[in-house]
Amino acid sequence: MSKESNAYIITFAIIMIVVIAATLGFAKEFLKESQTQAIELDTQKQILSAIVPLEQVGETGEEVNAYYAKHIESIAVDVNGDEKKMTEKGEKIFPEKVDIRKQFKEKNETKKILPVFKFKDDAGKVTAYILPVYGNGLWDNIWGYIALEPDMKTVKGAVFDHKGETPGLGARIADTEVESRYQGKTIYDKDGKLASIEMIKGEKNPSDKITEHTVDGLSGATITARGVNLMLEKYFILYENYIQKVKKSSASNSSSLKNVALVK
Repeated sequence: MSKESNAYIITFAIIMIVVIAATLGFAKEFLKESQTQAIELDTQKQILSAIVPLEQVGETGEEVNAYYAKHIESIAVDVNGDEKKMTEKGEKIFPEKVDIRKQFKEKNETKKILPVFKFKDDAGKVTAYILPVYGNGLWDNIWGYIALEPDMKTVKGAVFDHKGETPGLGARIADTEVESRYQGKTIYDKDGKLASIEMIKGEKNPSDKITEHTVDGLSGATITARGVNLMLEKYFILYENYIQKVKKSSASNSSSLKNVALVK
C-alpha cells in the first residue's frame, strides 16, 4: 500500500486514534487510582493526628498505612447508636470512605452514616474513640476529628481544618495551639447531661472564664468560633446514643470483672 494513498492515510489515522484513546484511558485510570490513594492516605493522617503526632506515625505512605492498620478499628453507626454495615442500597459501608460532607447535608438524621474510629494501643486495648465533625465557618465548610477518652466524656485530642477561613483569624482553628485547648475538656456536666464544649468570645480571657466545658476564643474570628461550637454540639448530639451505649457496655464489663474477682 502506497504511503501516499488515501487508504494508507485513513488506516494510519485510525490506528493513531485508537492508540491515543487507549493511552488516555490508561492515564485517566492511573491518575484516578493515584488520586484515590492520596485521599485515603490524607484521611488516615487526619484521623490519626487527633490522637498522636504524625511524626510518631511515620513519613511514608507505607508507614502511615501500617500504623493505621495496627491501631485503628473503624465502624459506622446510625443516630440510634447501632452499628451500620450496609447502606440502604445494600452496599457495604467502609467508614473511611464515608463522605462526611454528604452526610452533613443529609436532612433525614435517621439516614445519616456516622463513622467511628477506635484507637488501640500496642496491646489491642481501645484507648480513644475518634469522631468526625463537620460544619460551617465564616466563608465555607469547616471540619475535624474529636478523640474521646474511653470514659466517653473527656476529650483526648482534637484536630480541625477548613476550606476558606481568613488567614490569621478563623484559619487558626487548624493551629496546634488552638486544637490543644480542647484536651481534657468534658462534654457532659455533673448531672450527666450533654454540655458540649464552647469556644468563648475573645482571646486571652481570664482563667475564671475557662471551665471544663469552655475554651479560650479567637480574636477577630467570632463567626468561625460560633461555627466550631455549633459543629461540636451537633455531632455530640448525633453520636450521643452511641456514646451512651459504649459507656453502658464499659460499666457492665467493669461490673463483671469485679464479680469475677470476688469469686476468686
